[in-house]
Amino acid sequence: MGEETKNNRSRNTALVLIGAGLFLLLDHTIGFFPILAIILVLLGIHRVRSRKERKGYVLIGIGAVILFGDHITIVFSIVLISLGLFFIRSKQVHKDDTYIQKQKLMDSVRLGREPWILRNSSTWYIIGETYIDLSLAILEQKETTLILQGVVGDVDIKVPDDIGVSVATSVTFGQIQVANEKESGVMNKLTWQSPNYEHCDHRVKLVLSYIVGDIKIKVM
Repeated sequence: MGEETKNNRSRNTALVLIGAGLFLLLDHTIGFFPILAIILVLLGIHRVRSRKERKGYVLIGIGAVILFGDHITIVFSIVLISLGLFFIRSKQVHKDDTYIQKQKLMDSVRLGREPWILRNSSTWYIIGETYIDLSLAILEQKETTLILQGVVGDVDIKVPDDIGVSVATSVTFGQIQVANEKESGVMNKLTWQSPNYEHCDHRVKLVLSYIVGDIKIKVM
């Protein structure tokens, strides 16, 4: 027991030292307030995921105000770049012009509590959350492509095992969890495809990209 406690203390000390080093490095290169804003946004996303939505959105809002207040040019540039990449990716991924395209400043999408029709679509927002349960989705095509992209996003998608799913996702700051695979930290990228993808009657392609995000995709 004493040895385990000692190991835990050593690990915690190492994490504190690494965290302090990263903070000093980022403070020197980026500045204190952008770091504080990113931390508040990540805490807000965690609160939203924990169903404490009001506190979560307050933290996200405070983080956004800090960024907009002191670094409006940087934030505006990030928004424009993200939106531009969204339009390019939509054209590249969708093979024709029959897809639905939406752009919003803030958005909250919840699909799956009752039957709904799944169509090719591209969605972009500055700040938002997306909850999708494909269990009750009506798939009209053999293969459907969903693009979700933005600056700050909290995404939770549930996929039944009778639907083949292919995932390509990236998050600059935050975490990604797809099935049993997980990436977290900075500059995260994860691609995954269900083993039954090629043989399923219906397939869904998910393309997700956020600057700050918490993405969770469950295959049931």
